[in-house]
Amino acid sequence: MLDLLIKGGTLIDGTGAPARVADVGIRGDEIVEIGTIDAPARRVIDARGLLVTPGWVDIHTHYDGQVTWDSQLAPSFWHGVTTIVMGNCGVGFAPVHKDKREWLIGVMEGVEDIPGAALSEGIQWEWESFPEYLDALDRRPYALNIAAQIPHAALRAYVMGERGAENEEATGEEIARMAEAVREGMEAGAFGFSTTRSIMHRAIDGARVPGATAGLPELEAIARAVGDSGRGIFEVAPNGLSGDDLLAPQQEIAWMKDISQRIGIPVTFLCLQVSSAPDLWRDLLAECRSARADGADVTPQVYSRAVGAILTLENKINPFFESPTMRSLDHLPFAERVARLKADPDLRAKIVEEGAQGQTRKGDHYKKLFGDAWKDMYPVTTPIDYEPDPANSISAIAQREGRDPRAVALDALLEDGGRGAILHQMAGYNYGDLEAQREMLSDPDTVLGGGDGGAHVAVICDAGVPTFMLTHWARDRTRGARLPLETVVKKQTSDTARTYGLTGRGQVSVGYKADINVIDFDRLGFLQPHLTSDLPTGAPRLMQKTTGYVATIVNGVVIQENGEDSGARPGGLLRSAPVRRQAPVAA
Repeated sequence: MLDLLIKGGTLIDGTGAPARVADVGIRGDEIVEIGTIDAPARRVIDARGLLVTPGWVDIHTHYDGQVTWDSQLAPSFWHGVTTIVMGNCGVGFAPVHKDKREWLIGVMEGVEDIPGAALSEGIQWEWESFPEYLDALDRRPYALNIAAQIPHAALRAYVMGERGAENEEATGEEIARMAEAVREGMEAGAFGFSTTRSIMHRAIDGARVPGATAGLPELEAIARAVGDSGRGIFEVAPNGLSGDDLLAPQQEIAWMKDISQRIGIPVTFLCLQVSSAPDLWRDLLAECRSARADGADVTPQVYSRAVGAILTLENKINPFFESPTMRSLDHLPFAERVARLKADPDLRAKIVEEGAQGQTRKGDHYKKLFGDAWKDMYPVTTPIDYEPDPANSISAIAQREGRDPRAVALDALLEDGGRGAILHQMAGYNYGDLEAQREMLSDPDTVLGGGDGGAHVAVICDAGVPTFMLTHWARDRTRGARLPLETVVKKQTSDTARTYGLTGRGQVSVGYKADINVIDFDRLGFLQPHLTSDLPTGAPRLMQKTTGYVATIVNGVVIQENGEDSGARPGGLLRSAPVRRQAPVAA
């Protein structure tokens, strides 16, 4: 007797093999049969005319705090994701001494823009060491499977105290202690170690994230600790990620290649198109091909769409959020504020004049983003278009209509009762399309990442990237070539699972865990991103649901069906296991 039989679906198994019609039989949490199955089953899902795929494996999320209070893990929950990897970019919440908890919250708030008050209220601290953190998560049920990495910022502060927090150089003894803590974390089940070297990543007080300036002896000792475990990966948000230093990316690849070669561990790093050198990514992919030819395992983690922020009046992150006149309306209920703005053209004109000028609460970073970016901003359409035509930018509309782009932007935000939105393509859209992303995704040596689920919650909702991969790249794209559906599925299932050593996941194959999506491909799509205030303390975050996921199955259990949460929580903590033979270590 099978527990679940998925009957007659078009199977895309995650290996890259051509689609085929097949039944999938599940017993317990495992796939036990694929083909033509006539065995009885406790439940049958009629998948005729539907796609059957592995569940998506999202390797770049920041749910490190959210996992302590939330068993659902939305928005990823709504997008067919069945396994998440967190602890990316060097930030997270373990290991930690009690007196550094709020400081770590400040680091996460600054780097990943998760409200600090929500983290302070929501996180249920039950650990000090990283193994204790894993044990705390292991006691909780989740809808999804979760995997964690050891973050450099927390590790440095834990071992070095204030010296580590302030990015001072580690002593030999401190390096040894960090390496030992990593060794313990890996043996307890961490899936790797992460660090950031990006100048963009700063704590809420503006200081660079601990580890961002760490020397090679420190990085190498930690890498050896990962390597000694025979498992895991070294994840990097590299220096030069934002295009601030065009020589840095090649220098970063050089040391990553060296560490991977000599220690025998895989390394993955974030790679995207940057405005200051929009074709630099080609050189970086070529450098990685060369490194792989020399025996290193260095994998670019690429994006499927531009890094884009959703700007609204509701979340108050928009080109006018530092206008004194706009701020003078903050005390009003939202509907009344919108009514005042719509009714008073003089008030709007004053806000337009003040918009995108002067110092901002977030400092020069947001001033730069909003000050001269009208060509990169687009009124959000229904459905939302993530590859908009430059002819429809705020700048282009303003030029056609002979208007101030600030006035065009304010009018866009006032649409739909003040719930209009602007998509700001902040990075990865230099040529006004997603051709760079298509080429990066087409490279067999890249892996999909950068979705940032759980982070930048008030302005970015890229946890929906897995759905976008199917809708845009395999079905809907009109402004260039598409990607084969089998490639799109493989890129975010077996490829991502293999990169992180998530054995037994990422494929619909006999003996693999039953993490599966059943999808009505014709109906698959996005609902509009909307602001909800469901974080602890009522803090806001963007939420985006979908249509077309007929069922998402985790460990053999249906967690959502036709857009409804079943309430089942069959997921949980995954712990790493040795997946490679230890390579010889050079002296």
